[in-house]
Amino acid sequence: MEKRKFRFFALILVMAVVLCGCGDNKTQTAGGNAAGTTGNSTAAGSEQTTSSTVKDSAVVGIQQDIDSLDPDKAVAAGTKEILFNIYEGLVKPDENGKLVPAVASDYKISEDGMTYTFTLRDGITFQDGSLVTTGDIVYSVKRSAGLLETSDPEVVTEPALSSISDVKAVDDKTVEITLKAANTELLGYLTCAVVPKDSGDSLAKTPMGTGPFAFASYTPLEKLVLKKYDGYWGTKAHLTEVTFKIVSDTDSAMLALQSGSIDIYPYVTSDQAEQLSGNFTILDGTMGLVQGLFLNNENKLFQDVRVRQAVNYAVDRQALIDMVGGGKGTALETDMFPELTEYYNADTANTYSYDPAKAKELLAEAGYPDGITFTITVPSNYDFHVSTAQVLVEQLAQAGITAKIQEVEETAWLSDVYTKRNYEATITGLAAKVLMPGRGLSRYASTATNNFMNYKSDAYDALLAKALATTDENEKVADYKQLQQMLTDDAASVYLQDPALLVAINPDLTGYKFYPIFVQDMASIAWK
Repeated sequence: MEKRKFRFFALILVMAVVLCGCGDNKTQTAGGNAAGTTGNSTAAGSEQTTSSTVKDSAVVGIQQDIDSLDPDKAVAAGTKEILFNIYEGLVKPDENGKLVPAVASDYKISEDGMTYTFTLRDGITFQDGSLVTTGDIVYSVKRSAGLLETSDPEVVTEPALSSISDVKAVDDKTVEITLKAANTELLGYLTCAVVPKDSGDSLAKTPMGTGPFAFASYTPLEKLVLKKYDGYWGTKAHLTEVTFKIVSDTDSAMLALQSGSIDIYPYVTSDQAEQLSGNFTILDGTMGLVQGLFLNNENKLFQDVRVRQAVNYAVDRQALIDMVGGGKGTALETDMFPELTEYYNADTANTYSYDPAKAKELLAEAGYPDGITFTITVPSNYDFHVSTAQVLVEQLAQAGITAKIQEVEETAWLSDVYTKRNYEATITGLAAKVLMPGRGLSRYASTATNNFMNYKSDAYDALLAKALATTDENEKVADYKQLQQMLTDDAASVYLQDPALLVAINPDLTGYKFYPIFVQDMASIAWK
């Protein structure tokens, strides 16, 4: 197997999908009168500061270009992790996985789970200094839910918000959201960005949110620059400027780290972490992703559950983690995270212990005594995915399974695999949503737009609808565990791991936080 250095990724899609930006290489700058002060950019490893110069900016290395500055048009997990600094929802997650008030100062949920009422925070403003109104909130929620009278086809609506029947301003401080059916998990989806009403397509050029950083400029394929918003309602950011610099691969990132042109890089491998440990602080966290070998259940080959089960038995998850992650990572056999201890079905673990002989037996039963052949389509910009595919090819071969790797650009992956579902198998990472354990399970509903695996089960659909509607927490927990068991028993895909996340950071910086979802929160970063 070809040797190559492995690098971690920020994914998704709904897929946990990451999309390269396109267009000409022109710098795009902020319009309007966005508040904030731009400081001097001093990267780690550059000349030492003098008494008259204070470090007040930082450079973060990222692996991919952003796919849109509009929060409702961005698909890539790698984009959303950055936009977290610009936009906020009615609520937002904190580093402990709890949803806390953001644009709303408080909220209440009716006992029947049918009505959500939010109170607008006093004096909160957008980054151009204009006050946020309840009209902005109504517009933003309807936009994310696809409820506007005139819709933009480029807006990616949130399927879970389709349960909303109405969003209305009760008065100038209160917004009420009513549902078609009870949903006690809707709050987690109301992290959708609050933007100025009728902003239309202007957000793609001039982002406008309520977060701690405002948009400064964007140069496609090069960098995105944010500046501190002094009018932020909450705790102000320490840095006056943050630059997200696009680096093509981790080898380039290593050179940039060592030369001092970037201060933070959140995708280093275990080998690279050892090389950098003398000069950089290495932080160890988790990506909060379900990385998997996802199978197209409508493909003739994978319509047979025995074939899907055979592929599962042919994979040695721990050996894979040892190879691509230096032993760091958590093996998974279901689309749920062990950290969600209340909902996680621990009985799914080791359902498909590595057993090539069992895999061959199942293939023979399915009519393939001589084995099978299929193609794994992989987004080429993620060496971590490509390296995973290479290890899987070797493992699957032991069970008489011939897998071929097809590397494609991420734009082609998004179009052909995620949207058109024209593929056999693929490797990607699906993002977690803490406090929304039903989100990952909902992507397997037969009618879900993000069900790119084409998994279909009437029994699954019925139980999912029941689980989402119940307000009885014990019943919900039991249903979610049963749904996980269905996915595992049906071998809907080959779940692999929640990868480790190793972050290299300039030792003079402090305040980096790991979140249960994948974001880069720059507001707490400061120079010591």
